[in-house]
Amino acid sequence: MPATILILNGPNLNLLGRREPTVYGHETLDEIAAACRARGEALGYAIDFRQSNHEGELIEWIQTAHTDVRGIIINAAGYTHTSVALADALRAVGRPVIEVHLSNVFARESFRHTSYISPIAAGVIAGLGGQGYGLALEAMSRLLNASPDPGAQSTTP
Repeated sequence: MPATILILNGPNLNLLGRREPTVYGHETLDEIAAACRARGEALGYAIDFRQSNHEGELIEWIQTAHTDVRGIIINAAGYTHTSVALADALRAVGRPVIEVHLSNVFARESFRHTSYISPIAAGVIAGLGGQGYGLALEAMSRLLNASPDPGAQSTTP
Protein backbone atom coordinates (compact mmCIF):
# COMPACT_ATOMS: atom_id res chain seq x y z
CA MET A 1 0.00 0.00 0.00
CA PRO A 2 1.45 3.40 -0.95
CA ALA A 3 2.26 6.01 1.67
CA THR A 4 -0.42 8.66 2.17
CA ILE A 5 -0.31 12.43 1.82
CA LEU A 6 -3.10 14.25 3.64
CA ILE A 7 -4.55 17.30 1.87
CA LEU A 8 -6.71 19.45 4.13
CA ASN A 9 -8.97 22.30 3.09
CA GLY A 10 -10.56 24.79 5.42
CA PRO A 11 -13.77 26.80 5.53
CA ASN A 12 -15.73 27.84 2.45
CA LEU A 13 -13.54 25.90 0.03
CA ASN A 14 -16.50 23.57 -0.55
CA LEU A 15 -18.00 26.54 -2.44
CA LEU A 16 -15.24 26.71 -5.05
CA GLY A 17 -16.54 27.20 -8.55
CA ARG A 18 -19.42 29.34 -7.24
CA ARG A 19 -17.74 31.56 -4.66
CA GLU A 20 -16.03 34.68 -6.03
CA PRO A 21 -14.80 33.08 -9.26
CA THR A 22 -12.85 36.24 -10.10
CA VAL A 23 -10.73 35.55 -6.99
CA TYR A 24 -10.80 31.75 -6.70
CA GLY A 25 -11.52 30.62 -10.27
CA HIS A 26 -14.18 28.31 -11.67
CA GLU A 27 -12.58 24.99 -10.69
CA THR A 28 -14.50 23.07 -8.02
CA LEU A 29 -12.96 21.40 -5.00
CA ASP A 30 -14.05 18.02 -6.40
CA GLU A 31 -12.11 18.77 -9.60
CA ILE A 32 -9.04 19.74 -7.58
CA ALA A 33 -9.39 16.56 -5.49
CA ALA A 34 -9.56 14.38 -8.62
CA ALA A 35 -6.46 16.05 -10.07
CA CYS A 36 -4.62 15.56 -6.77
CA ARG A 37 -5.52 11.88 -6.59
CA ALA A 38 -4.32 11.33 -10.16
CA ARG A 39 -1.07 13.23 -9.54
CA GLY A 40 -0.51 11.45 -6.23
CA GLU A 41 -0.96 8.07 -7.89
CA ALA A 42 1.56 9.03 -10.58
CA LEU A 43 4.01 9.99 -7.82
CA GLY A 44 3.38 6.75 -5.92
CA TYR A 45 1.29 8.20 -3.07
CA ALA A 46 -2.26 7.72 -1.89
CA ILE A 47 -4.10 10.99 -1.37
CA ASP A 48 -6.47 11.57 1.53
CA PHE A 49 -8.29 14.77 0.45
CA ARG A 50 -10.63 16.39 2.99
CA GLN A 51 -12.50 19.65 3.60
CA SER A 52 -14.20 21.01 6.69
CA ASN A 53 -15.75 24.28 7.76
CA HIS A 54 -14.98 23.33 11.37
CA GLU A 55 -11.64 24.11 12.96
CA GLY A 56 -11.88 21.31 15.52
CA GLU A 57 -12.45 18.70 12.84
CA LEU A 58 -9.37 19.89 10.93
CA ILE A 59 -7.36 19.66 14.16
CA GLU A 60 -8.57 16.11 14.82
CA TRP A 61 -7.57 15.05 11.31
CA ILE A 62 -4.12 16.60 11.80
CA GLN A 63 -3.67 14.82 15.13
CA THR A 64 -4.23 11.42 13.53
CA ALA A 65 -1.61 12.21 10.88
CA HIS A 66 1.31 11.12 13.08
CA THR A 67 0.35 7.48 12.50
CA ASP A 68 -1.46 7.58 9.17
CA VAL A 69 0.33 9.94 6.78
CA ARG A 70 3.80 10.97 5.62
CA GLY A 71 3.07 14.64 4.85
CA ILE A 72 0.37 17.29 5.02
CA ILE A 73 -0.66 19.82 2.40
CA ILE A 74 -3.05 22.39 3.82
CA ASN A 75 -5.15 25.22 2.51
CA ALA A 76 -6.47 26.44 5.84
CA ALA A 77 -8.39 29.24 4.08
CA GLY A 78 -9.53 31.87 6.60
CA TYR A 79 -8.07 29.85 9.49
CA THR A 80 -4.61 30.55 8.05
CA HIS A 81 -4.79 34.05 9.50
CA THR A 82 -6.51 33.25 12.80
CA SER A 83 -5.82 29.76 14.13
CA VAL A 84 -3.01 29.24 16.56
CA ALA A 85 -4.68 25.90 17.35
CA LEU A 86 -4.19 24.61 13.78
CA ALA A 87 -0.58 25.74 13.85
CA ASP A 88 -0.01 23.99 17.18
CA ALA A 89 -1.54 20.75 15.86
CA LEU A 90 0.62 20.85 12.72
CA ARG A 91 3.72 21.46 14.81
CA ALA A 92 2.83 18.62 17.20
CA VAL A 93 2.52 15.86 14.57
CA GLY A 94 6.05 16.32 13.23
CA ARG A 95 5.22 15.77 9.57
CA PRO A 96 6.33 17.99 6.70
CA VAL A 97 3.74 20.63 5.83
CA ILE A 98 3.19 22.63 2.66
CA GLU A 99 0.77 25.56 2.74
CA VAL A 100 -1.36 26.27 -0.34
CA HIS A 101 -3.59 29.20 -1.29
CA LEU A 102 -5.60 29.53 -4.49
CA SER A 103 -5.31 33.32 -4.56
CA ASN A 104 -2.26 35.48 -4.02
CA VAL A 105 -2.93 36.39 -0.40
CA PHE A 106 -0.25 39.09 -0.56
CA ALA A 107 -2.15 40.97 -3.27
CA ARG A 108 -5.30 41.05 -1.11
CA GLU A 109 -6.37 42.62 2.18
CA SER A 110 -3.56 43.21 4.67
CA PHE A 111 -5.01 40.81 7.27
CA ARG A 112 -4.39 37.98 4.77
CA HIS A 113 -0.65 38.73 4.79
CA THR A 114 -0.29 37.05 8.19
CA SER A 115 -0.17 33.26 8.37
CA TYR A 116 0.12 31.10 11.47
CA ILE A 117 0.86 28.13 9.17
CA SER A 118 3.82 29.55 7.20
CA PRO A 119 6.39 29.35 10.04
CA ILE A 120 5.71 25.61 10.29
CA ALA A 121 5.59 24.93 6.55
CA ALA A 122 8.48 23.71 4.43
CA GLY A 123 7.04 25.94 1.69
CA VAL A 124 4.10 28.10 0.63
CA ILE A 125 2.41 28.13 -2.77
CA ALA A 126 -0.02 30.98 -3.41
CA GLY A 127 -1.81 32.57 -6.32
CA LEU A 128 -1.72 29.73 -8.84
CA GLY A 129 -5.27 28.44 -8.38
CA GLY A 130 -5.81 24.69 -8.35
CA GLN A 131 -2.43 24.19 -10.02
CA GLY A 132 -0.85 25.06 -6.68
CA TYR A 133 -2.02 21.74 -5.21
CA GLY A 134 -0.21 19.79 -7.94
CA LEU A 135 2.95 21.80 -7.34
CA ALA A 136 2.63 21.14 -3.61
CA LEU A 137 2.37 17.40 -4.31
CA GLU A 138 5.53 17.53 -6.43
CA ALA A 139 7.35 19.37 -3.65
CA MET A 140 6.05 17.02 -0.96
CA SER A 141 7.16 14.01 -2.98
CA ARG A 142 10.67 15.45 -3.17
CA LEU A 143 10.71 16.14 0.58
CA LEU A 144 9.54 12.64 1.40
CA ASN A 145 11.89 10.95 -1.05
CA ALA A 146 14.82 12.84 0.45
CA SER A 147 14.13 11.36 3.89
CA PRO A 148 13.12 7.76 4.65
CA ASP A 149 12.09 8.83 8.17
CA PRO A 150 8.54 10.27 7.95
CA GLY A 151 9.20 12.77 10.74
CA ALA A 152 12.70 13.78 9.70
CA GLN A 153 11.61 16.59 7.37
CA SER A 154 9.55 18.31 10.02
CA THR A 155 10.22 22.04 10.01
CA THR A 156 9.24 22.42 13.65
CA PRO A 157 11.31 25.24 15.09
